[in-house]
Amino acid sequence: METTKKINFSNLTKYVLLALIGSILLAISSKIKIPFYPVPMTMQTFVVMLIGVTLGFRLGLATIILYLFEGIIGLPVFSGSPEKGVGLIYFTGPTMGYLLGFAITASLTGLFSYDKNFLKNFFKLTFATSFIYILGMIWLGILIGWEKPIFSLGAKPFLLAELFKIFLVAILVSKVRNIKQIT
Repeated sequence: METTKKINFSNLTKYVLLALIGSILLAISSKIKIPFYPVPMTMQTFVVMLIGVTLGFRLGLATIILYLFEGIIGLPVFSGSPEKGVGLIYFTGPTMGYLLGFAITASLTGLFSYDKNFLKNFFKLTFATSFIYILGMIWLGILIGWEKPIFSLGAKPFLLAELFKIFLVAILVSKVRNIKQIT
């Protein structure tokens, strides 16, 4: 019985530490802005996909929820914070749909099984990542009005950069999955 408690506590500690590290990496990735025309890109979606692939469905989702919680309580983890505000006010702004999409994307990338077929992996990652943009554009439409060019504002400027990030993750998938099997 004592051994079981130690193992469970040890696993819990490991999972909490992994989620914390993942949320820190996601916060750092939100601050890395790469000049990209017409809109600079961050590395957040890249890290969201990696979190899902490496940590799996449950822990990946928990990591994203932790990240969102950190931002909602006022830690400057989001891309535009603290310059454009912090906390719940920032969270419920134009990026809320995208941020919520992170949870679905991490969950889906954690659920998928990956193999050596690059195209299959690429399409799975593309499908999972599309939820970031779907939820983002839905929230943007609700917030600013559906008469605005929602796709042109909320997705089109990011698509080329997103395909590049998906391409990179698809290449890394087999290597990351091998590392996950070791732990």
